[in-house]
Amino acid sequence: MVSTDKAVNPTSIMGATKRAAEIYCQSLNTRSSTRFVTTRFGNVLDSNGSVIPRFRKQIEDGGPITVTHPEIERFFMTIPEACQLVLEAGAMGKGGEIFIFDMGKSIRIVDLAKNMIRLSGLTLGKDIQIVFTGLRKGEKIYEELLADKETTLPTSSEDYDC
Repeated sequence: MVSTDKAVNPTSIMGATKRAAEIYCQSLNTRSSTRFVTTRFGNVLDSNGSVIPRFRKQIEDGGPITVTHPEIERFFMTIPEACQLVLEAGAMGKGGEIFIFDMGKSIRIVDLAKNMIRLSGLTLGKDIQIVFTGLRKGEKIYEELLADKETTLPTSSEDYDC
């Protein structure tokens, strides 16, 4: 199962249903010979629903770029990294685990927007603006990868025959 960091201490219906699905997959693992394995990660760059296509379109349209909050941060990974995590979790999983990709440090969305403006050859404040629209209901400033009572064990694909 592919889950999301929104499943950690959920504040929205999406997060709550993802967390319920994680728990359900773990419970199925206890009464089936099928191995049920979950992956949990943050945002996948340039995927459907990613801010990258939205920002790209807003830049093409001349702006403004909309960001919900100046301090909002998210974890990001590339599409190949997300695919690799899913494949490795399937190969490594014994069943019942939740695999979490080490995504490093979270990135401020406003910094991503500023970089996209610069890389487009435009100047922030002159050619294009950033407008802060406010947090949506249930939206967090910082996403979490683990709930307070969850613990992790490090894994490496080198430890497994993948």
